[in-house]
This record gives sequence, structure tokens and C-alpha cells, in this order.
Amino acid sequence: MSAVAKTPEPPYYAVIFTSDRTEGDRGYARMAERMVELAREQHGFLGVESVRAADGVGITVSYWESEEAIRHWKANAEHLAAQRGGQTTWYADYFLRVAKVERQYGKPAP
Repeated sequence: MSAVAKTPEPPYYAVIFTSDRTEGDRGYARMAERMVELAREQHGFLGVESVRAADGVGITVSYWESEEAIRHWKANAEHLAAQRGGQTTWYADYFLRVAKVERQYGKPAP
């Protein structure tokens, strides 16, 4: 299975989360896995791509059909708890950006 999200034709939105992890797991791996599971259950979720370097810096891009879908995801109670954990325990630094995807292209399907 490809780690590249299969998104629909634009327009849609990308939430780009760049982070620098703190040392140790302290429940992070399970929380990250659960957040992907939970996001997949949300109305308007289109896909996710995530990478983390050995030095702890990571980028996760989630794709959404609308800004309203992003607002609902941000307000999800379980996601809010994970955000608090990120602020207090899991991230030394982080930044979040929201962008509207206007066009896309890639390798043609076989």
C-alpha cells in the first residue's frame, strides 16, 4: 500500500503539521496511530501523509474537503486531548499551517 495519499481533484485543503519530538515515547506512538484512525472517521477527511526523521523532526499533512471539516477535526474531544499532550509532553516545538490546494499533478496511473 502506498504512503502517498490519493486525493480528489482540487480544490481541497491541506493541514501541514511540522513538529520536533521530545525524547522518549511516553505514549506518543499509540496516540499518533489513534489520531490517524480517528481522522479517517471524520466527515471530509481525504487522506494523510506523514514522515519523521531520526532527529525527531516530522511533517504530517492531512487533506480535507473543506475548512468546515478542518474546524470539526480541530474541535474533536479526543483530538483536543492529544493536542494538550503534544503541547505539554510530546513536542519540543511545532507549527501548523492550513493551505488551499488549487492544483495537483503526479505520476500518471499505469
